[in-house]
Amino acid sequence: MSPPKHDSTIDRYQTLQTILAKEIPTQRIITGEPERLAYGTDASFYRLIPKMILRLKSLDEVIFAIQQCATLGIHFTFRAAGTSLSGQAVSDSVLITLTDDWRGHEIKNDGHKIRLQPGVIGADANRYLAPYQRKIGPDPASINTCKIGGIAANNASGMCCGTAQNSYKTVDSMKVVFADGSVLDTSDSHSIARFKETRSDIVTGLQTLAKQTQENVTLSEKISHKYRLKNTTGYALNALVDFHEPIEILKHLMIGSEGTLGFIADITYNTVIEHPFKASTLLTFASIEEASQAVTIIADTPVAAVEMMDGRSLRSVADQPGMPAFIQHLDLEAAALLIEVHASHDEDLQRSNAMVMEALSDFTVIESVPFTSDPSTVATLWGIRKGMFPAVGAVREVGTTVIIEDVAFPVENLAAGVRDLQQLFDRYQYNEAIIFGHALEGNLHFVFTQGFDSEKEIQRYGQFMDDVAELVAVKYQGSLKAEHGTGRNMAPYVELEWGRDGYALMQQIKALFDPHGLLNPGVIINDNPHSHIENLKPMPAADDLIDRCIECGFCEPVCPSRTLTLSPRQRIVLYREIQRRRSVASFSASSHNHETSSITINESDAQLEQAFMYQGLDTCAATGLCADRCPVGINTGDLVKKLRTAHYKKFQPIANWTAEHFATTTAIARVGLKTSTLAANLIGNERIENLAQGLRKLSHNRTPAWLAETPTAHVNKTLASSSRQSDKKVVYLPSCASRNMGTQPKAKDQRPLSEVTMSLLTKAGYDIILPEALTEQCCGMPYDSKGMVELAAQKSAQLEESLWQASKEGKYPVLMDTSPCAKRSIEQFTRPLNISEPVGFVSRYLLPHLSLVPINESVMLHVTCSARRMGLEHSMIQLAQQCAESVIVPEHIQCCGWAGDKGFTTPELNEAAVAPLKEQVPSDCQRGYSNSITCEIGLAHHSGIPYQSILYLVDEAASTA
Repeated sequence: MSPPKHDSTIDRYQTLQTILAKEIPTQRIITGEPERLAYGTDASFYRLIPKMILRLKSLDEVIFAIQQCATLGIHFTFRAAGTSLSGQAVSDSVLITLTDDWRGHEIKNDGHKIRLQPGVIGADANRYLAPYQRKIGPDPASINTCKIGGIAANNASGMCCGTAQNSYKTVDSMKVVFADGSVLDTSDSHSIARFKETRSDIVTGLQTLAKQTQENVTLSEKISHKYRLKNTTGYALNALVDFHEPIEILKHLMIGSEGTLGFIADITYNTVIEHPFKASTLLTFASIEEASQAVTIIADTPVAAVEMMDGRSLRSVADQPGMPAFIQHLDLEAAALLIEVHASHDEDLQRSNAMVMEALSDFTVIESVPFTSDPSTVATLWGIRKGMFPAVGAVREVGTTVIIEDVAFPVENLAAGVRDLQQLFDRYQYNEAIIFGHALEGNLHFVFTQGFDSEKEIQRYGQFMDDVAELVAVKYQGSLKAEHGTGRNMAPYVELEWGRDGYALMQQIKALFDPHGLLNPGVIINDNPHSHIENLKPMPAADDLIDRCIECGFCEPVCPSRTLTLSPRQRIVLYREIQRRRSVASFSASSHNHETSSITINESDAQLEQAFMYQGLDTCAATGLCADRCPVGINTGDLVKKLRTAHYKKFQPIANWTAEHFATTTAIARVGLKTSTLAANLIGNERIENLAQGLRKLSHNRTPAWLAETPTAHVNKTLASSSRQSDKKVVYLPSCASRNMGTQPKAKDQRPLSEVTMSLLTKAGYDIILPEALTEQCCGMPYDSKGMVELAAQKSAQLEESLWQASKEGKYPVLMDTSPCAKRSIEQFTRPLNISEPVGFVSRYLLPHLSLVPINESVMLHVTCSARRMGLEHSMIQLAQQCAESVIVPEHIQCCGWAGDKGFTTPELNEAAVAPLKEQVPSDCQRGYSNSITCEIGLAHHSGIPYQSILYLVDEAASTA
């Protein structure tokens, strides 16, 4: 039966949009060109622009959307985090994504099972299981970003997972939605019975395919051989030989099916032990052959992970900070093994370490880092392995992309396979290519750079992949895809690997589940032999700050604007496209008219640039959290601030005046705060808020928002240094915000922050020094965030000089009472000043002189993005826990999105960033704490409880020791 035919004059997508809008809010039906381009991009090197993107928040919406697409015969593709590398998460039709409502989880059987919705990030699942010393089996390198839906749909594995703990081996049950909208919950006997009745075609079909496969001795043996290795090429045919019961077959076929057979609405995993004791060692050998022989030997010892790295890959990271010095002196013939051992007890760990080294006693290890459990050393060792992919990306030519492929050889052929791959690199002149991987399974990743800007380059890549496929699948009978999924990149080679019978079986599976071919077409089953070299993503030069971006999406979970407008990856996608179009228009103009440099921008280009102004620039918090997650360290906020320079240029005269008359500017701000407080007292908060909202609407959002949580004006106009003549001295810089703002109206403690800070310093016995001309001082952040770099630098330099004098040229430490100011100053100052924000200063200088008695309350804690970037998250939580009986750090909020003044000028950014906050505030919790007075406004507004600096909490809990 074919899907219904429609009159060619009818726009089926418009019809679909109209129907969907009856059940799904229109803001979650995305049809704008800029958004479709940005949201439709994934980590692969393919580009398909969807005609529609759906952001669905419930199972009912998913079923409804699937049914409407099926009725109209429209293709649809599911997307989780978009970290897939092989093109399995892009679409030129309907792309279905999920809102953050799909983060549900349920711990079962004392942590031995966990039920997860597809929107749960892998690392979060492990965090939920940590108290039980359990974890999920799959451990992909992207686990801090990728989501359970993608992990299961791709059968992702990782460094320690192997084949024993992947999704196929550890799945317990799942809920699946099929192409007709029918649902099966494999944990529910009633659902199973209903499914067997209503979808007897699938049940009977699976029984028939399993029987045929098991009776085909040649094919069964091939399947057994293939899954002795890591293998994600094609469908999980092992399900047809491992199981007889059709529901078990179906459940395991869904693993690794890449969204081509159905939608996994939730999955329950059997969890595995997370051993508390671990140790790692790095061993280098003279050749890849010796390293491979060593792998064979230690496979019989209690190793958890063995990562192999060839000489070229070691060379790629040799100059990275913290690398062992000997790496720089290794030749290209060398190879290394990074080995990790796990145990439940330290004694067992030491025994296992000794067993590994004893097994290798006959080998010559030319250099090594001995087994260690030291966290810093272990992090450095694994940093070598994890840094290899970005190392290639960081040095690639502008305009090229980074390609990472993963294959698996039988372990006995590992060395020969590496040598043959290296010869292919040389033949096709991929001189930068490196090889590393999970050696115990013979699973190797190879990374190289490739441009697709000419037919010659495309053909080079195509011929290279032909030879790789022949080498791996035919010569060595290995796997062309070990853990990254088939996608579009390997779809043309599935039959080569599996043979005619195996591929025909996969076609039958696809037809059984998706008879009309609507689910993720072109992935796994694809009759186009050139699909892997079509629809290639352009990577044009855009700006030095972002040209190294590989669009992996690792940055997205920490971005405060990702649910409002764009993530860092999506900002880069749009900016690249703008620059590409400008380049094309410029070339066209110069080609047609050599006497003019004018460029005609068409309506589509203008729409893209206009959209980018708000989505790309106005709603970026420019926190830099993305840089910490980026494999190549790109701070998209730096690009945004650079582009804002031109945008805010018209305000330069005003900015210059405020910088030169900073005391007057802040005095005016205090007057504004006093006026606001007076107005609120006279006519009420609700009426003022309504007036402010009305004015914003009339001014097209040019006027600031008004929030009832905005602090009153600072009551102390002057601050004075103390004169205790103590041998403990500190230079205290109240930020311009804390000098002008008092406290939130509903805060329990109505003292201004400067008073609380000085109280705490006094308790600890510190003599307080205030810098000269305090009212003129500013770290420069208000100017920097708007791209006014020179003004920001001037104010920073002025402050540095003042603090240099006040600290007796760095003799005394400097305390800044808000973390954003401290972070910027640490980064900008050139002199050896000892700058601290509240948490760092209290922990280092005050706690030895204080006695803390925790308050008998539950409190909320927000770790600001600046504190996170300074590595203070753990310290801040620890300090709060010393001062309160219970501390709640809400999930999924890395940055509040206040971003200087954007909480007033772009309040929707703050609202989106802290959307999960209110529901996580316990009913008995009355107070929250942070370390940025402006961030605390938005936190209070959206949580329903007042927030203040953590210094208030410490001062309340502290007394003189």
